[in-house]
Amino acid sequence: MSISEKPMAHRSGLLGARRPWPVFQQPIGLVVYLVLLVSTALFLVGMAVAQTSITVFDVVLFAALVVCALVCLEAIRRIGVPAGVSRDLLGAWWLPAMLLLPPMYSLLMPIPVFLLQRRNRRGLLHRRVFNTASVGVSGFTASVLWHGSQGGLVAGIGGSVAAHQTLATVNGVFLALACCALFTLLNTALVFLAARFSTDNGGTPSMWDREALLVDSVELCVGVTVAILAQLSLFLLVIAVPPVLLLQRSLVYQQLQTAARTDPKTGLLNAPTWEREAAAQIARARSTRGRAAVLIVDIDRFKRVNDTYGHLFGDQVLLGVATTIAQQLRQSDLLGRFGGEEFVILLPGADVSEAWQAAERLRSQVGRMEIAVDDVPVSITVSVGVAVVGDHGDDLVELLTAADLALYRAKETGRDRVCLPAGRPEANERIPGPREGGQHEGNGPEELL
Repeated sequence: MSISEKPMAHRSGLLGARRPWPVFQQPIGLVVYLVLLVSTALFLVGMAVAQTSITVFDVVLFAALVVCALVCLEAIRRIGVPAGVSRDLLGAWWLPAMLLLPPMYSLLMPIPVFLLQRRNRRGLLHRRVFNTASVGVSGFTASVLWHGSQGGLVAGIGGSVAAHQTLATVNGVFLALACCALFTLLNTALVFLAARFSTDNGGTPSMWDREALLVDSVELCVGVTVAILAQLSLFLLVIAVPPVLLLQRSLVYQQLQTAARTDPKTGLLNAPTWEREAAAQIARARSTRGRAAVLIVDIDRFKRVNDTYGHLFGDQVLLGVATTIAQQLRQSDLLGRFGGEEFVILLPGADVSEAWQAAERLRSQVGRMEIAVDDVPVSITVSVGVAVVGDHGDDLVELLTAADLALYRAKETGRDRVCLPAGRPEANERIPGPREGGQHEGNGPEELL
């Protein structure tokens, strides 16, 4: 697991103007955490070098594993990786280095891999440094435990010559899987802490789910298998590369499919995906005579926020509102970003009273959000339009039309409130989309008031 890179924007402004390094624009907690992690990695490198005897076989095996990792990395680059926290199968090469080579090589192996990323695409340097240190420290710790099981933890720092023979036994394979699992846990924990420190609103991406556990399990099995092949003969690494490439390609393809379904700024479902899934659930509710409600949530005076504090702060507001709303919903509820500063929610099984209470709870919680610019708190409120199946419409088009009219009522009557439609709207052939027009960026006529 690693934090993937976004290409750096081209520098703009006056010629010769000096900009602070991006790392110093991050939250102070993240900066301190990064410094501590890199310092720990450098200390471990020095200690490991002093304890390790370098052999020709180790150097050749290390070089072979690095080449295999670089081949896979180049294949990933050609496909493309979505931004954010991403999973890969580079562990297929980290793990054999951890099991077959002294722990020093686990610290060194990420360096050429992430240097190639620097050559292929410019990105935030501190993220690449973090990824290198995270993989290195995690691999070193697990490698010391693996080699230490043969002759003690202290002797394990320099590597154990019995590691190759142990891997050929059944007990050794299970021990190797346990050490590899420790590597995955440590690396995931380090990435989680970095994501935690990098967000001021406390929101962090999900690290563990059924799909993530499946990917990690596959990575462990592939890594140990490659280690056994490399132990038998270095030439067997050649036949290990194509299967790893195929698995990596399928994994990245799935991540790109997920990215195509979600909004990049908030991580919520995008409008087309939400509409497709909401329409299916509403049709199912109608066929079983069930209930469901649609909510449209709009951030009040969002254009004024962007104009006053800048679009970067506006993005923080969007993410903060999205996180706050998501925390108040049930697992069965469907939340998406409709466009601009609008969010849409489907509440399966909710009648008018339940939908109204849910909307009021969301409005109240967003109003309590703590978002500040230069330690100055900024108040954020939302208006909500509510429509219920059977009362205000029979399909998604009618419900969105009704909720949209209710949202306009909330805007016209003072904002920061929840409204129901005045009456049942006529069926419309067009699903209401995000507010159009760059001058008001989705806020409708409220900016004219």
